[in-house]
Amino acid sequence: MLRIGICDDNSEARFALRSSLERITERRSIETVIYEFSSGENTLKWLHSRAGETDILFLDIEMSGIDGMETARKIRQTDSTLVIIFVTGYSDYVFDGYSVNALDYIMKPASSERLDAVLTRALGALHIQTDDIFICKNSDGTYRIPKSSIIYFSSDKRVITCHSKDRDYSFYDRLDNVAEDVGSSFIRIHQRYLVNAKEVKRLSGDEVSLDKIILPVSRAYRQSAASALARSLMEEK
Repeated sequence: MLRIGICDDNSEARFALRSSLERITERRSIETVIYEFSSGENTLKWLHSRAGETDILFLDIEMSGIDGMETARKIRQTDSTLVIIFVTGYSDYVFDGYSVNALDYIMKPASSERLDAVLTRALGALHIQTDDIFICKNSDGTYRIPKSSIIYFSSDKRVITCHSKDRDYSFYDRLDNVAEDVGSSFIRIHQRYLVNAKEVKRLSGDEVSLDKIILPVSRAYRQSAASALARSLMEEK
């Protein structure tokens, strides 16, 4: 399912954009849910409380309160993967979008052809980002979590908890499956723990230090964990 957010303080503009997007995604047979926000403040609150639940954000630049550009800057402080597309009535802001890694911009009113083309680019960007994000699902929804924000995974029977820099996400799976999904940048140190190699501050004996977090390293994984960490450090150089 494609999750799209529309942030605009003008209700008529939100309705027009939503209607166009619904027609395009229906024509393409893309299952879509669209969220509407009337301000940058509301958008930021949603993205903070429902992190990873939005794939694409159409963001108006000229808004009262926090404008679109400042909203985008705040988003980028915690989320590097959300696809941001600016919507504006003025071409003056076009180049400002590069500073927040916006994918594109749309001039108001957006034509169906232009919107279709931008959506195609956005879908392509989401596909490319697949290697940089971890996707998990639970009863609350589906989350797209940047791998760079994940500190470690823990397992308690069949319940996996993803401990990120922003919040924790719990879901049902096996840690073996998670390890396969996230790839070699994560190191198995224990039957119950899988850590982001870039977050490891120290590995000594039977424990690993992740800044203020200390986790045990089991005897079964001690040698492989040390080797994997050494490879990771070499790759960074």
